[in-house]
Amino acid sequence: MAEAKSRIERPLSPHLQIYRPMLTMMLSIIHRMTGAALYFGTVLLVWWLVALASGPEYFSYVQEIAGSFLGRLVLFGYTWALVHHAFGGLRHLVWDTGRGFELATVEWVARLTIAGSIITTLIIWAVGYSVL
Repeated sequence: MAEAKSRIERPLSPHLQIYRPMLTMMLSIIHRMTGAALYFGTVLLVWWLVALASGPEYFSYVQEIAGSFLGRLVLFGYTWALVHHAFGGLRHLVWDTGRGFELATVEWVARLTIAGSIITTLIIWAVGYSVL
C-alpha cells in the first residue's frame, strides 16, 4: 500500500530554459500575437465603420482619434500584423502541401516572411500617403 502512494518521478517537459530560441519558434509566437492583435484591431475597425454609418459628427470625432499620431501608430501596427499574419499563413499553407521542410528552406522562408511583411507594410503606407 505504501508503494501505491509513492510519487512517480516523471521527466520534466523541455521548456524555454532548455530550448535555444530559433527564428521559426519566434515566428510561431509572433504569429499567435498578431492573431490576437488582429482580433482587437478589428474591434477598432468596426468602431470606425459604425462611426461612418452614424453620421458626420461622430465620424469626425472618431476620425480625429484615428488621425492622431497614436491612432496612426496603432493603424500601422494593425497593417503590419495583418500582412505578417497573412505571410505566416501562406508559409503554413506551403507546409500543408508537404513542401519546404528542409532546414535551409525553413530558415530562408522565415527570413522572407519577416522582410516581406515589413516591406509590404511600408509599400502599403507609402501608396496610402501618395494617394492623399
